[in-house]
Amino acid sequence: MNATIPAHIAIMMDGNGRWGKQRGLTRSQGHYAGSQTMETIIKDSMKMGVKVLTLYAFSTENWKRPIDEVQYLMDLPGLFLTAKLPEFMANDIKVCISGDIEGLPPHTKEAVKTAIHTTKDNRKFIVNFALNYGGRNELLTAIKKIAQDLNDSNIVLEEVTEELIETYLFTSGLPDPDLIIRTGGEKRISNFLLWQSSKSQLWFTDTYFPDFNKDLLLQAIHEVNNRKSSEAAT
Repeated sequence: MNATIPAHIAIMMDGNGRWGKQRGLTRSQGHYAGSQTMETIIKDSMKMGVKVLTLYAFSTENWKRPIDEVQYLMDLPGLFLTAKLPEFMANDIKVCISGDIEGLPPHTKEAVKTAIHTTKDNRKFIVNFALNYGGRNELLTAIKKIAQDLNDSNIVLEEVTEELIETYLFTSGLPDPDLIIRTGGEKRISNFLLWQSSKSQLWFTDTYFPDFNKDLLLQAIHEVNNRKSSEAAT
């Protein structure tokens, strides 16, 4: 079983707001329910033997949402990380952030940086939150940094390889995802891990993220393993 578990799973946690509205709740209540599911999926993934779990928590496009929803989404990371930090330390879980941290509100940025610093030496499992993240913005940021380093003679043109580019990405130091899951019914990548997903298996479900669970996670893993077996046989 362990040999078939992807080393890196990335999840686009979609459908929280719609889940809330479907039940006569607010979109923010849907996001809170999603955060509870996220906590469970982190535990399940670690127990299964996954090494890295990337969770798409807030995209650069999400700033266009209603201000009260954005404010709640910016409060959630601080509340979640502050509450879970002792547990992360006890379970040797490292927190990483992929995205523009400097573009976050001060209280969110402080909570994020505290979690990163506190867990930096943990090794058993990595939770990577894609926060204020956009794939095109990531690539644009990397291109600008490479151009600046070329201009400053820190690197020469011949050194610009795929491996070098990866060191300029928000995900520097992390392996590319083996499996990308999107909940909520949409079947598109939506500016998520554009560079890193070049060889990833994609799996989509109509289930809204608050209803996502271990059984669906195992179903996704099983189906992509079957795909790989079929591809290998042809």
